[in-house]
Amino acid sequence: MAHVLILGAGLGGVVMAYEMKDLLGRDDRITVVTKDPIYHFVPSNPWVAVKWRTRDAIEVDLAPVFQRRGIDFKTVPATKVDPDNNRVELADGSVVDYDFLVIATGPELAFDEIEGLGPDGYTSSVCHVEHALAASETFEEFCKNPGPIVTGAVQGASCFGPAYEYTFILDTELRRRKIRDRVPMTFVTPEPYIGHLGLDGVGDTKTLLESEMRQHHIKFMTNTRIARVEPGKIVAEEIADDGAVKKTAELPFGYAMLIPGFRGIAPLRGIEGLVNPRGFVLIDDHQRNPKYRNVFAIGVCVAIPPMGPTPVACGVPKTGFMIESMVTATAHNIRQLLDGQEPTHQATWNAVCLADFGDSGVAFVAQPQLPPRNVNWSSSGAWVHNAKIAFEKYFLRKMSRGESDTFYEKAMLDILGIGKLKKTEET
Repeated sequence: MAHVLILGAGLGGVVMAYEMKDLLGRDDRITVVTKDPIYHFVPSNPWVAVKWRTRDAIEVDLAPVFQRRGIDFKTVPATKVDPDNNRVELADGSVVDYDFLVIATGPELAFDEIEGLGPDGYTSSVCHVEHALAASETFEEFCKNPGPIVTGAVQGASCFGPAYEYTFILDTELRRRKIRDRVPMTFVTPEPYIGHLGLDGVGDTKTLLESEMRQHHIKFMTNTRIARVEPGKIVAEEIADDGAVKKTAELPFGYAMLIPGFRGIAPLRGIEGLVNPRGFVLIDDHQRNPKYRNVFAIGVCVAIPPMGPTPVACGVPKTGFMIESMVTATAHNIRQLLDGQEPTHQATWNAVCLADFGDSGVAFVAQPQLPPRNVNWSSSGAWVHNAKIAFEKYFLRKMSRGESDTFYEKAMLDILGIGKLKKTEET
């Protein structure tokens, strides 16, 4: 009897539990450990931050779903991962042993790395639903006395899509309230150009996003490092190609939202051979840790070298479909190990992204996500906004039903030629 422990219950962890359950034998067990019993659809957080969505509308209570599927569920934070002894220690003093560990924790948000950054400082965030709810209240107060807005991401960030989305969603909401003319907007980013996205662009995202910025009268600063945030003021440094500070700017704001840098969670950091210096989990082509061969990792916690070099540090995003491809490969590889075989399955890391701008948006497909690519496509239009609304409803329904891939989803992806597993001689 094998015991598979999944650490984390975000997108990767929940889908991993569903797919792994389908592949395990009757006597095998799955346990999911997480600090939060509620699944939140993170891509909807920018909508929550302007009150276009309520919290209840984007969450799923996982306990009854897991119970129905026969998945053990512990809603206790992990305090220590001990891969040498195949166990994880929890905050309540208990210990969970495992035969296979799948790390799906997501990141720790490194607000503390920049003075004054984050919900405990002077800027808002849309990285977590709690942050988005707080941001919505801050924004409401701002609208009573409008002024400058600064949005974007800081050095070391690896999730740029929500920064762009929220910027244009704010623009849409301000226009609806008839106060956009009183709000100068500036977008700051460590990216070397608008639309880089940590991926060296996808299709013509550079032209598309720069055009959107200009059409919506949003100024932008690239190659920008945030030195510190003070009440009502962001100190930003434009960095030259040689790494020197080219210009320092003081950006006034009445409201600001900046995506922070990411790092691995505390229970993982410092474990030699498991994680890199930033705390992200090292993996091979099969999502498997090179040192601890019964440990796999999926999602944002995975270590991926940046697309660089760039003058300011830019991380690589892990988009939803990319994460789902990691899940499928990992589930099949663990099944192979249980059958006495070596893993052969590799995730495609294909990316399909819908970035909503409130009344329009940008979509892109990258196969694979990291260049060089077989497919490199992007497009824009009002259809993207409607497509994201439809996908939100579909995905939340899928999570609440305890499903990973529906028949319709598989059929559509097959038609589009977007797969989750690489086609190799072994597979």
